[in-house]
Amino acid sequence: MPELPEVEIVKQSLNKKIKFKKIQKIIIRNRNLRIRIGQNFEKFLIRKKIKKISRLSKYIIIDFDKNLYCIIHLGMSGTIHLIEKGKKNLNTNTSFYSLQTFPKKHNHIEIHFNKLRMVYNDPRRFGFFKIIIGKKRLYEFFKDLGPEPFSEKFNFKYIKNYLKGKNKNIKNFLLDQKFVSGIGNIYASEILYLSRISPSQKGKNLSKEKCKKLIYSSRYVLQDSIKKGGSSIRDFKNTLGIKGEFQNEFRVYNRENLKCYRKQCKGLIKKIFLNNRSTFFCNQCQK
Repeated sequence: MPELPEVEIVKQSLNKKIKFKKIQKIIIRNRNLRIRIGQNFEKFLIRKKIKKISRLSKYIIIDFDKNLYCIIHLGMSGTIHLIEKGKKNLNTNTSFYSLQTFPKKHNHIEIHFNKLRMVYNDPRRFGFFKIIIGKKRLYEFFKDLGPEPFSEKFNFKYIKNYLKGKNKNIKNFLLDQKFVSGIGNIYASEILYLSRISPSQKGKNLSKEKCKKLIYSSRYVLQDSIKKGGSSIRDFKNTLGIKGEFQNEFRVYNRENLKCYRKQCKGLIKKIFLNNRSTFFCNQCQK
């Protein structure tokens, strides 16, 4: 599943290509995504002009006039492709975590603009497109999400109050979108390594110093990944032909039994499963 940095890169790609464009035609080949696409979907969006594209957590929000919004979630395997008319499109994928070229199967939604079309591909169909009308309903849709790591609300006081008396390990807290939104499995391991915190440590036992390290590390790791174009685990490119490079800087993820990168540490990177999710950490410097 794409995490916050990858979704941010998709948002940036869409802003460069479809912002201020008017929808000319919509083709839906399969309405049965995680949230079924309603029969009025096309009616709501046809001939509408895109004002802006934003991101909240792992969601993309397309903003139209008169408080009309389209929320996009990529699910486990969803990708958005941009195909320009009259151009040889070698890199259509706005994402970094799947095939860069335009796929032949599982293209469920096509949104056509002047000389450009946006295609949503999703083999597993866990993603969705959802129409929201009104700012109040938009707020209600996201009301259960915790603050993003970049938010001022994600601070020491918030973390201590949230974790107080709870036995869940800190790795699973980072994956809990009600606690902090946007972090997924890959970045949780990287954040905890930079923080020198064991993924198995109970959240309620985090010291003030470790809470502050967690805040700093969350922001640093995610921002660094965004700057480097997201995590291209399979070494693919986005629509601009730019390859994600953050995967080259993983400190622990997918480095099982390799030496810790810290010069003074003699530890090895180990892999365990917490709540059925693979978790990588140094067995010496993460306590």
